[in-house]
Amino acid sequence: MAAGQWPARRPGGGLVRGIRAAARAPLTARARRELLFCAAAAPLGLCVLVVPVALTGLPLTVTLLAHGIHPAHHGPPAGLAIFLGLAVFLVLLALLVLAPRLARRLAAAQRRLAGHLLGEHIAGPAPVRAGRGPVSWTGATLRDGPGWRAAGYLLVQLPLAVIGCYVVVIWWAAGLVNMTYPLWWAWFRNHPAGVRLSPVPVLTPFGVLHVATIAGTFAAFAAGAAMVAAAPWLTRAVAAADLWLMRELLGPGRLARRVADLERARALAVDDAASTLRRLERDLHDGAQIRLATLAMNLGMAMDRLAAGKDQPGLAEVRDLVGAAHQSAKDAMTELRDLARGIHPPVLDTGLPDALATLAAASPVPVRLTTGIAHRPSQAIETIAYFCAAELLANAVKHSGASAITLTVTGQAESLLLRVTDDGRGGADPAAGSGLAGLAQRARTVDGRLEVTSPPGGPTRVTVELPLHA
Repeated sequence: MAAGQWPARRPGGGLVRGIRAAARAPLTARARRELLFCAAAAPLGLCVLVVPVALTGLPLTVTLLAHGIHPAHHGPPAGLAIFLGLAVFLVLLALLVLAPRLARRLAAAQRRLAGHLLGEHIAGPAPVRAGRGPVSWTGATLRDGPGWRAAGYLLVQLPLAVIGCYVVVIWWAAGLVNMTYPLWWAWFRNHPAGVRLSPVPVLTPFGVLHVATIAGTFAAFAAGAAMVAAAPWLTRAVAAADLWLMRELLGPGRLARRVADLERARALAVDDAASTLRRLERDLHDGAQIRLATLAMNLGMAMDRLAAGKDQPGLAEVRDLVGAAHQSAKDAMTELRDLARGIHPPVLDTGLPDALATLAAASPVPVRLTTGIAHRPSQAIETIAYFCAAELLANAVKHSGASAITLTVTGQAESLLLRVTDDGRGGADPAAGSGLAGLAQRARTVDGRLEVTSPPGGPTRVTVELPLHA
């Protein structure tokens, strides 16, 4: 082949590749998963018709049979007709009230099918929050937006369910059956010469064919092969349309998805900042503090040697300079240690309860500590909770005049609740520059909140609610 020349494309190459792709399509794992999805999702979609018809026809049939009346013979009396109408109306009303709840169940089953068979994982809605009592339950159900969207999905998906049943039964099942005609024809049609048998029906998407000869069985085989070759593309189209409806009606809306993305990005940023601060604290502790400690030790040894030396001219000035340098190194090491502790307290490495126990033990006012955290929060939440507790204990010691402080930390569902109570004089005001405003701002960065109850005369109770994971 000369340089710069490409091999000539064989005529009909695209057609050959298309035929090969069509022949391999029914045998791929993707085609099998889509077939299973359509075969399973279609009956679930048809439940929208089966459930109302069954529940509506049940009281009608039972009542007619109880009165000895057959619907095909005579109509019911006027009073019975009113009763039947009222019963059907109540059943339909109950279905209307229960529609969001039932739709949630069916939609959840559809989402699970899509996740297991097609790999499309669609997030489900939050559960319905209803109070106690039937009135509150009914009101919460009627206001359930995701439940009504699920009901809308089931109604819109009903034609797809019918099409899915048609594709599975006619194109897949009937196509495979048609391909078997040449195999069993000679076994089951071996009749004597004088006997005339009826033609065998062949079900196709375009009607019913009738086969009466062995040659006709090959026509049935060809029709079945064409149906099976086209079936994967039809099931793929039905599955794609169903997935689109799920994403639009069952998944979170565009605004909700944007909010979720922003929350995820914020959580990553908060965790990254916490990890960065922790790494900075370790670098300060393992690097700069060790060097300063070594410098202080060397200066201390130099002072000892200078003190043991003879009194020579200028030696006192050198001793003073070394002493000043030694004191400066120790002061810098103390400030650096405080700075590292302010960035990330090392005591948090063993968990929030141990860190709070250290705070309570160091308080000059007796602190009663109670902790009950089932799942450990993220690093960022632990850091925020620790600094909130430290600031609140410091405020209680400095400003409240309390004789006893109670510190309680509990984990409830997905939130962390920290409460500090003292028996002091009260009157704490977040706007008075006591540091409470800063704590409230720090809690708001992770969607937390701070609540202060401090009437004059006390007691003061400050509650900080934080999510377990930022």
